Amino acid sequence: MEQTVKNLDDLLSEGVRGRRVLVRADLNVPLDGERITDDGRVRASLPTLRKLTEAGARVVVTAHLGRPKGTPDPQFSLAPVARRLSELLGAEVAFATDLVGESAKSVVAGLSDGAVALLENVRFDARETSKDEQERGALADELAALVGPDAAFVSDGFGVVHRKQASVYDVAKRLPAYAGGLVLSEVEVLRTLTGDPKRPYAVVLGGSKVSDKLGVIQALLPKVDKLLIGGGMAYTFLAAQGHDVGKSLLQEDQLDNTRQLLAEHGDKLVLPVDVVVADRFAADAQKRTVGVDEIPADWMGLDIGPRSVELFSGILAEARTVFWNGPAGVFEFEAFADGTRGIAQAIVDSDAFSVVGGGDSAAAVRTLGLPEAGFSHISTGGGASLEFLEGKQLPGVAVLEGEG
Repeated sequence: MEQTVKNLDDLLSEGVRGRRVLVRADLNVPLDGERITDDGRVRASLPTLRKLTEAGARVVVTAHLGRPKGTPDPQFSLAPVARRLSELLGAEVAFATDLVGESAKSVVAGLSDGAVALLENVRFDARETSKDEQERGALADELAALVGPDAAFVSDGFGVVHRKQASVYDVAKRLPAYAGGLVLSEVEVLRTLTGDPKRPYAVVLGGSKVSDKLGVIQALLPKVDKLLIGGGMAYTFLAAQGHDVGKSLLQEDQLDNTRQLLAEHGDKLVLPVDVVVADRFAADAQKRTVGVDEIPADWMGLDIGPRSVELFSGILAEARTVFWNGPAGVFEFEAFADGTRGIAQAIVDSDAFSVVGGGDSAAAVRTLGLPEAGFSHISTGGGASLEFLEGKQLPGVAVLEGEG
């Protein structure tokens, strides 16, 4: 991010005591009923919120959870997040049961200096994600009116800066806008990767679909020394090499693309050499480890095998820079978590500058009990990280830089 962008420290130096500050945070956490199963994003929002409250600001947080399709849906309420935020901040977070309605107006009006309010899920309003600039602008106008003419806006939800949405992009055009500490640190880390990273530079990409990662694969291959492929998308690459992948996930429409990538960058692309296959997609499925040329016709690959972990770990041990996005297998099932655990442990054990690219990878680190301090940086935004590395402009960053 350019030095010309105003940041949280600039705002604090101007003085915020008694002022309302609208903070766009990323609080999109996984829920099991009303129980938060991974509060990493909530904890990541704390430094910015604490700086503002300690300076006496009246903080109004807006965020989304899930994809509620533009209408209120109780299963996507931010109420559980408000409770967790209260616990972590050690102070009650007032919760508005709507976004810009009577509850929000009442809660915001009642804020005292150093207090925090959380508005209900911004995606309960269809205008948030509208492609129509006027519709988004109308919601942004209401959010700006909610916090008043003397307010400021802090963009601190890195996980959403790749979206041109009302609470991310349009509000930043209506209020004095500042980059929060989380957004600043994320962009700084990713610029390290896209600038002149220390070599060897190794990237590990997993996840289910080649189509989701094709753009970033094409962008990264000219820049990296090795690109290691795991997860469901590995089977499309293996099929492109002529292997029978049984009932494993296969994107036949991506076979030509993967063949071309292998032809042009076969020296850099590293694929699994063995996989853990299952007779069905279930935690208690029968499993066995086979070479990639021995996958039974009626079985499916759900993890990379131990020889693949050893191969990948050797490359990661030599690396000076590592970026990892996407699990190596179905880590949610303990029987198929060893590949992801092995890769993560290899990164922890390495001396590399290591970045975990958010999303399922960050969740895997916490789910598998690995030390977060073992990685140089764990991103809060999977999609935003990938689009940045792909070279795309991120609207929520561009608007802070006076572009977009």
